[in-house]
Amino acid sequence: MQRSRAQTRFKISTKSRLSVRDITSQVHAAVPENMTGMATVFVEHTTAAVTVNECEKRLQSDFETALDGVINNTGWQHDELDGNADSHIRAMLIGASETIPIDSGELATGTWQSVLLIECDGPRTRTVSVTITPVANDQSSSMTWAQHLNTS
Repeated sequence: MQRSRAQTRFKISTKSRLSVRDITSQVHAAVPENMTGMATVFVEHTTAAVTVNECEKRLQSDFETALDGVINNTGWQHDELDGNADSHIRAMLIGASETIPIDSGELATGTWQSVLLIECDGPRTRTVSVTITPVANDQSSSMTWAQHLNTS
């Protein structure tokens, strides 16, 4: 995991053309202790996406099946270039980022919510960035942003 001042990047490898990977633990690892604010999770690719949802194997399989059924794999103009227009379209429909609240160093997600990387053109190695934005003058946080930067 590579960390700069307010941003952490990590790589994740996928194993199939269309798949769902749970990246919650990698995102959580990028969150400073006792920090309150927001984490923006962004996949740095045009044929992958990020979403927040339940990480249950049957639901993941259902989602992969639904994505495959909603968008035709062939017949797109972009396919003349590299044959993956369907992957771009799937990723555009889901989106490249999610913003998640942070409360005292923890992702403030619901009981069943996980941060998921959606691979639409694998297998590949993807880069995901997590950008932390602290709450200004947060009185509940025991660590200020300046203190965090000095410890990184």
